[in-house]
Amino acid sequence: MSSKPDYHLIGLYTRYSSWTARVEAVLEYFQIPYTSEFITLDKAPTISPSARVPILTTSTPLNLTITDSLSIAEFLADQNPHLHLWPRDAKLRALARSAAAEMHSGFGTLRNTFHTNFVARYTGEIPVTADARKEIRRVLAIWDSSRRVTRERLLEIDHDDHDDVDEGFLFGRFSIADAFFWPVLWRFRTYNLPLDEASPEALKWMETMWNNPAMKRLVHGFYRQAERPETRIEQYENIFQGDGVQCEMFSEDWEFTAAALR
Repeated sequence: MSSKPDYHLIGLYTRYSSWTARVEAVLEYFQIPYTSEFITLDKAPTISPSARVPILTTSTPLNLTITDSLSIAEFLADQNPHLHLWPRDAKLRALARSAAAEMHSGFGTLRNTFHTNFVARYTGEIPVTADARKEIRRVLAIWDSSRRVTRERLLEIDHDDHDDVDEGFLFGRFSIADAFFWPVLWRFRTYNLPLDEASPEALKWMETMWNNPAMKRLVHGFYRQAERPETRIEQYENIFQGDGVQCEMFSEDWEFTAAALR
């Protein structure tokens, strides 16, 4: 693989941006050379043709500008087939695409109520509506079923042909699906969302993500951004104001345990 960056990522500061963080997770985990430029909300209309970010630009010979996190991820998978950004097995690949697409297009209540803030910690009487609880149950069900189906499928297939192994991610090896659920995983930590219905399989996936070295490098980057005042986006801070809710910053050395998020 060439060490020369082929891609340039432009997005919101990833401490706040679930969509940009998805693409960043793919690039970082698979060690795809790239450069990056993080901006504030007011600059997006001047940079992106859709007035939204992230966008990915490519060097020659393609000279493309690609918008939307799912389109960018699919483009990276197409351009880097040797990295297997989706599962090798056709069944698992289809399920991974389905899960990522549902995350991409759904869960509006979670998105609009619990905004991405990777370093914040809300405690106290955080309001969780019935609609939010329904979406939380669905997220946990996806994580549970993905792990169960993957474990069963990997027992069926010929590993010599597929080279698929179970590394504890949603569909065995890390894939775009894991990257797309990465910001949602953080919402459970940031807002102390209920995990009462989380299965052992779902909790184990959470542990795999939190403790993965590539994910920890991303976490380190979120905290380095938070040290710079110009990265602060005020509308994503202290979103639950009032009695019974406190907001502070999580310690960077926080370690995942199943009990830590309960």
